Amino acid sequence: MSENLITPENLVYKKTKSMTDRILHYCPGCGHGTAHRMLAEAIDELGIQGETIGVAPVGCSVLAYYYFDVDMQEAAHGRAPAVATGIKRVFPEKYVFTYQGDGDLAAIGTAETIHACNRGENILVVFINNGIYGMTGGQMAPTTLEGMKSSTSPRGRDVKTMGSPLKITEMIAQLPGTYFVTRQAVHTPANVRKTKRALKKALEYQKLNKGTCFVEIVANCPSGWKMTPVQSNKWMEENMFPFYPLGDIKVPEK
Repeated sequence: MSENLITPENLVYKKTKSMTDRILHYCPGCGHGTAHRMLAEAIDELGIQGETIGVAPVGCSVLAYYYFDVDMQEAAHGRAPAVATGIKRVFPEKYVFTYQGDGDLAAIGTAETIHACNRGENILVVFINNGIYGMTGGQMAPTTLEGMKSSTSPRGRDVKTMGSPLKITEMIAQLPGTYFVTRQAVHTPANVRKTKRALKKALEYQKLNKGTCFVEIVANCPSGWKMTPVQSNKWMEENMFPFYPLGDIKVPEK
């Protein structure tokens, strides 16, 4: 019997303190749940649960305040960086993050995102890029790939009339106010570990007051893409990663 007891030495998985007990509403195979947990684990490991404030706007991330067991504030569609700016300026000692999708951050929220990063607001922006408006009907987003089908581009994105996909993370990295900018994923155990390290570093950097940290997470959308989770992960690797390559884009100078 004693050999089967769980002890601190052999425990490899347990509930994350910085997440609530609510059952996630996300579609099966969606990357949001894993991204939530990685951010929550980073908060746990840094011991800052009581000092963290999150901002969730409209889209698939709108119910994040149900899942993170930290102080949360809802924002209007695209306005999370502006709300986070106000919170951080009032409570500069707090760890402040936004959690946003591509339709939110790179479309209606483009101005708020770019100007917050350009000002170097001392916040963390977590950006989930699945190339589509996942929650509102699968419409084309600024990040939708060329030729990629959506409910508003049923024949595929035509760059002649719809423009090219927007590499917002590369744009953000050029701004003087950004301190750490990276693009990661959560579809494999190795990528999950890399993403958590990136999120943890980004939170730690807030203590330095050096500017905005921006973590993009390229994710799948099985429902919006009309694929199984396995198919969507394969499609993501073959199509999303060549255009949105993973890795650090801007790192602090040593």
